[in-house]
Amino acid sequence: MSDRNKLYSVSELAKEFSLTAQALRFYEEKGLLTPQRAGTARVFDYRDRARLLLIMKFRRLGFSLEEIREYLAHYRPTEPNAEQYRDGLAKIRRRIDALEQMRVEVDEALAELRAMEEDAKGRLEACERGTPDGFTPNSGS
Repeated sequence: MSDRNKLYSVSELAKEFSLTAQALRFYEEKGLLTPQRAGTARVFDYRDRARLLLIMKFRRLGFSLEEIREYLAHYRPTEPNAEQYRDGLAKIRRRIDALEQMRVEVDEALAELRAMEEDAKGRLEACERGTPDGFTPNSGS
């Protein structure tokens, strides 16, 4: 049996992706996965597994469930189309822009924290020298 014909149980797919059965159910409820039924059991096919790979990748990169849903609505692994690529590129660009803005904000926060750290170190050293205000007393006055 080729991988394209293989069916995966909830527990198999959950284990492979280090997810819980509840996480798979959540993605199913959000319309991101559409498992088949084998009696009362839900089973996932090659397409569901491929979609889950994309979901996990996009989640790791910080995409929202709505963005993932929109992308997957266009996604055709066997028949890629221009709309799929345009949509994907727009989402990727927005995420890059957001991450670059976050980097600026993180760099600014780090610089401010480092300045605060240096100030606190200086004040601690002054306290330990017995000059809590940071000034050395003038013994000649």
